[in-house]
Amino acid sequence: MSGASAGPAAADGLPPLREVVRRHGIAPKKSLGQNFLFDLNLAGRIARAAGPLDGVTVFEVGPGPGGLTRALLALKAARVVAVERDERAMAALREIAAHYPGRLDIVAADALGYDPRPMLHGAARIVANLPYNIATALLVFWLSAEPWPPWYDAAVLMFQREVAERIVAEPHSKSYGRLSVLAQWRCETQILFDVNASALVPPPKVTSSVVRLVPRRLPLPCDRQWLERATQAAFGQRRKMLRQSLRSLGTDVAALLAAAALDPTARAEDLSVSDYVALARALAAGQ
Repeated sequence: MSGASAGPAAADGLPPLREVVRRHGIAPKKSLGQNFLFDLNLAGRIARAAGPLDGVTVFEVGPGPGGLTRALLALKAARVVAVERDERAMAALREIAAHYPGRLDIVAADALGYDPRPMLHGAARIVANLPYNIATALLVFWLSAEPWPPWYDAAVLMFQREVAERIVAEPHSKSYGRLSVLAQWRCETQILFDVNASALVPPPKVTSSVVRLVPRRLPLPCDRQWLERATQAAFGQRRKMLRQSLRSLGTDVAALLAAAALDPTARAEDLSVSDYVALARALAAGQ
């Protein structure tokens, strides 16, 4: 997803983004998961949600014609590293780079699997209106960063509301699942505000939400790969009791649950993040 703006003039002295989009022929592409923001006020709100940006390097994915990029730079971000795979957006982004000399680095790449650390100096902050079609995969990629704490000190990201609810979901809820456990194990998570579909072009069929994730410096001790195995097994058959759903792990389930001090009749959604950590550690110890 990418930022854009409406109105006869923009406060940053650059052309209105509706004009930029029209001039460069950057119609949103469904295949790229693009939904442009035509509201600089909203782009500014998202940028401000990332906290004071003075001296901060911001990593942005999917800037498109650059509405959010402009908001980040206007709010004094020291530098923005923007990763964009859509060649049509490059000319528009270069115009912004020329307006803010030395502060915008444009990277033509697919963000999935891209490691920005060689481009960064110290901790960065991720701020992005993520393309819907890769948003969850990108988040899991960033949550899987090693070593931990990661290269970013916070992430402020827009998702479909359904995905946002999964990120922050508590146990005993339908939204609670593997993403909830991974995100909350490694980060403090919070939904900041919703974005109405009418704010995006084309308007999606769902509401969007802006989520903030702040990495925990000391997550509960656990190997991420074992945690992923444990959650995959449990939530893969979430309606079944653990004594059945965990059979796919190929281990003595009764001994495993006893070692983790978990109720064999519990179901996946009944376990807290700390319960899953205990399960993962017991699983690793039994190998």
